[in-house]
Amino acid sequence: MTGTRGIVAALFLLPALVLLGALVVYPIGYSVVRSFYDQSGDGFTGVDNYKALFTDHGIRTALKNNVVWIVFAPTVATALGLVFAVLTERVRWGTAFKLVVFMPMAISMLAAGIIFRLVYDQDPDKGVANAVWVGVHDTFVEASAFPKAHPGRDSPLVAQGGGFVTRTAVHAGQPVLLPLVGVAPGNMPGGARPAGAARAEPGKVTGTTWQDFTRGKGVGELNAPDASELGYAGMRIEAVKDGEVVASAKASADGTFTLPEEADGALLRLPASNFEEPYNGLDWLGPSLVTPAIIGSYIWMWAGFAMVLIAAGLAGVPRELLEAARVDGANEWQVFRKVTVPLLAPVLAVVTVTLMINVLKIFDLVFIIAPGSSQDDANVLALELYRKGFSEDRPGIASAIAVFLLLLVIPVMWFNIRRLRREVRR
Repeated sequence: MTGTRGIVAALFLLPALVLLGALVVYPIGYSVVRSFYDQSGDGFTGVDNYKALFTDHGIRTALKNNVVWIVFAPTVATALGLVFAVLTERVRWGTAFKLVVFMPMAISMLAAGIIFRLVYDQDPDKGVANAVWVGVHDTFVEASAFPKAHPGRDSPLVAQGGGFVTRTAVHAGQPVLLPLVGVAPGNMPGGARPAGAARAEPGKVTGTTWQDFTRGKGVGELNAPDASELGYAGMRIEAVKDGEVVASAKASADGTFTLPEEADGALLRLPASNFEEPYNGLDWLGPSLVTPAIIGSYIWMWAGFAMVLIAAGLAGVPRELLEAARVDGANEWQVFRKVTVPLLAPVLAVVTVTLMINVLKIFDLVFIIAPGSSQDDANVLALELYRKGFSEDRPGIASAIAVFLLLLVIPVMWFNIRRLRREVRR
């Protein structure tokens, strides 16, 4: 149409074609050829390397995890992006919010992996996820203050069922001493006061439970409360007869407690709940949670990408259609579900398909976040390709995985390109 000769157009396209051939076409062709050869590259193996894709345990785990990634990661990221895009239209600080949500896209996958490796650290003092989780848990479930407590020398207590029980039965009117050791002074309950001596009360069983330890060699009397020793405030005491709890009480701030007459002739038990280790949160990077945890970090990065594209599509939605729906009596949820989402369907499809292509190639986050002990459980095809090609020196199988990944990506890319062309024609 412009009179330009074909040879001139070819010359202008030549540099791009050379680069495309060298960086894309040749590597693809070489990978296809290499996938039919053995480890050395000299022996032709036919489709044996492709058979390994469905027989090798590591590859099958990677394939299963890729399915989980494809189903959940693009769906959740797109849904969050849609919600953020719609809601931020109605607030003044919507631009600032979009900037914050999109900001993770500015960092590399490597940096995001390092960040979330720390976020998912098992220690609540280091890992943010477990710090929040433990904080919520301890709000509703009281943590034990005495996880290390245990009877000392010549103690009247013996171990039983994770807790401790008196050697002999107790009787009303005779104060009982229940000394323990093993709790660091800094870990004693905040309301603990110096241990007090329980007073005998007719018809009731009284006693004291306390930290029977005083700093300094030879200081203090064994199995007797001293002025510097603190009571076990909040310690639960149970009276047990014939294996059944007949009465229970909690120690006061000075460690003293009082049980009713039903406790007469019973054994006193300090149940195991007094000595449970503090809740330490979830093992986010353990075998059962490592894949969902890594998917969470991916969504943190890519929800902003989805939000920006959907917000751009939302800006092109005719406002008169939304207003007409509201005038006809539709509430906001109905407007969103019946009008906004259908009008945004092409954009949502493009975003979802783009994220699916991206997810099929996921490597960095899994490699960085998953520790060595659970990397096999978090394995994906791109990571398995790397391991087979470099760690295990099996380039034939690695090439087969690469070709298999290409075959998985091509239909998704074709669908995306076809949809984009259809939108351009409109």
